[in-house]
Amino acid sequence: MAKVLFHIDLNAFFASAEEIRHPEYKGKPIAIGSLSSRGVLSTANYIAREYGVHSAMPVFMAKEKCPELIIIPGDYPYYRSLSNAFFNYLRRYSDKLEPVSIDECFLDVSEEIKKYKRPLDMAVQIQQGLKEETGLTCSIGVAPNRFLAKMASDMRKPNGITVIRKSEIPNKLWPLTIDKMIGIGKKSVPLLEKNGIHLIKDIADPENENKIMRLLGKNGYSLIQKARGLSSAKLNFSTSHKSVSLSKTYPVDLFTEEEVLMRARELAQELSLRMKRKHQKGRLISLVLRDTEFHNQMRSITLKQDTNDFALIYETIQALVEENFEEVGYRHIGISVGSLKNESAIVEQPTIFEKPINTTQDILIQLNKAMPGHVFMSASDLLKRKEKGVDRSDEPK
Repeated sequence: MAKVLFHIDLNAFFASAEEIRHPEYKGKPIAIGSLSSRGVLSTANYIAREYGVHSAMPVFMAKEKCPELIIIPGDYPYYRSLSNAFFNYLRRYSDKLEPVSIDECFLDVSEEIKKYKRPLDMAVQIQQGLKEETGLTCSIGVAPNRFLAKMASDMRKPNGITVIRKSEIPNKLWPLTIDKMIGIGKKSVPLLEKNGIHLIKDIADPENENKIMRLLGKNGYSLIQKARGLSSAKLNFSTSHKSVSLSKTYPVDLFTEEEVLMRARELAQELSLRMKRKHQKGRLISLVLRDTEFHNQMRSITLKQDTNDFALIYETIQALVEENFEEVGYRHIGISVGSLKNESAIVEQPTIFEKPINTTQDILIQLNKAMPGHVFMSASDLLKRKEKGVDRSDEPK
C-alpha cells in the first residue's frame, strides 16, 4: 500500500505568532525584522504581502511600499516555544514526524488515516484542532511521497488542504512554471528557460532528459524524477525527542559548497567533542541551512548505529550538503544529533570491519599453528583427556 504523507506548513509563522499575543495587530500589515532602516525583514503577514512586502526585503523599501507597516523585532525563544507546541500537537496523530524547519514538517499517517471515514477528515481535524489549541493556522499537502506533499501544501495558502495523487500529476503539477518547482535554484530557472524548459511538464518530458542532465548535472536527474512523481516516501524521525545541536549565523553569506562544508566541518567537530564530554551518542543526524531570504531547509539521515564520532557525523552532514546545496547563499548553518543515549546504555555490535575479540580457543589455535605438533591445550581439555584415560605425559608442554 502506498504511503500517505502530510506536509504541514505554518502560515506566516513569526507574524502569526505576534498576532496571537498582540490581538491588536490583527487585520494590520506587520513584518518581523530589524528596526534599523538598513535592516531586512525575515517575514511578513499576508496583509503586508498584498503591498509587495516580503522576506529579505530591506526595511526602507518595505516602508516605501507600505507606510503603515508595523515592524516587530524577532522573539525567537517565543517562536521556538510555539513551534514545540505545534510538533507536540501533531504527535498525537502520529509519532512518525520529521521536522523540516521551525514551522513545517512531514507526518506519516499511512496507518492512522484508516481510522477516518473520509481521508481528508484527518487533515481538517488537524487544522481545526491546531487553531483552537495554539491559535496557529497551517496549510496541509497530502500525497504519497515527500516532493508531492510539499508541492501540494504550497498550492493553497493560507489554511488550505491540497491532495496530489499520482494520477493527478499531469493536471495539477505539470502545468506549473518551473520557478514553482521545489528544488530548482534561482540561477537554474533562467538557464532552463533559455533552453526551452518553461513548465514542470517540460522537465518530465523524456525528450528533454539529456538536455536537462547536461545543464544541471546530478541535480537535473533528481528534478526529472520528481517531475515524474518519483520521490522518497521515507521519513527520518525518532520517538526520542532528546537531541544536541549546534548552529551559527555568519556575518558573510556562504555561496559555495566548499564554504558550507568547511563551516559544517567546524560545527561537527565541536558537536562531537561536546557529546563525548557528556558521554552521549545518537543516530539521527540533521542539517539546517538558512538562506539569505530566511528560508530554512532541514534534512536528516538516520544511521544504523549510535555515534559521537566526528568523522561519521561529518561524513553524514557532507552527504546532506552535497545532495541539497543550491547557490542561493546561506547565512546560517545548524547541525544536530538526535535519539540520544548515554554511552553506558548502548550495547555495541561489532561490524565486519572490526577485528573480533579472541576467545581462549581462538588463541590456542593460533599458538598451535605457530608450533610443530599439538602443543597447547586448555585445562578443561586436559582434564577431559585424563578422565578418558588418555596419557599425554610425554608430550611437550
